[in-house]
Amino acid sequence: MAFHEVRFPANLSFGSVGGPERRTEIVTLTNGFEERNSPWAHSRRSYDAGVGLRSLDDVERLIAFFEARGGQLHGFRWKDWADYKSCLASQEVGFEDQVIGTGDGQTRTFALAKTYRSGEFSYVRPILKPVAGTVVTGIQGHHQSEGDAFTLDTARGEVTFAVAPGAGAVVTAGFEFDVPVRFDTHRIQVSVQSFRAGDLPQVPVVEVRI
Repeated sequence: MAFHEVRFPANLSFGSVGGPERRTEIVTLTNGFEERNSPWAHSRRSYDAGVGLRSLDDVERLIAFFEARGGQLHGFRWKDWADYKSCLASQEVGFEDQVIGTGDGQTRTFALAKTYRSGEFSYVRPILKPVAGTVVTGIQGHHQSEGDAFTLDTARGEVTFAVAPGAGAVVTAGFEFDVPVRFDTHRIQVSVQSFRAGDLPQVPVVEVRI
């Protein structure tokens, strides 16, 4: 399967239903206690693209996008309107939003990541599909300019600095990002008559590991 570096039309994904899924295996013991284990290190997101369709023109755009991806064959970018920034949705992206590493004087490439915190616990999510033109970085509190100080790999979610950050220097970044997904259906079924009556088709998409 190839991955197409193209985003599903953002106006069609707006209003979609979806979010993260966690797979947990639960075994109930004879004494009533439970043993719980997760085979997934990372959550997996899924969405319904059909909810964002508002006109027959939107249906045509969806079908064109589906055909160009070969149905489930090729992955693509998806904007999750509920979670697409390194900061809170109401804030502007800043270069100190997320800590992505600590310098050692030799390493120049750092992977983007977003940390989710609740109380004393946290989860670090790899960000593999940053949006070009939105990524800003910092080293030990000093803003770094893209092009001069670092380059960005939008297909892998990595920033490479021209000069390796010094030992102990905190490396930070801010960004907008997409979710790598594919269609999770073999077919799209739309009735023109029912669509005009408000019956929206279900078009599931699911996050892919890359």
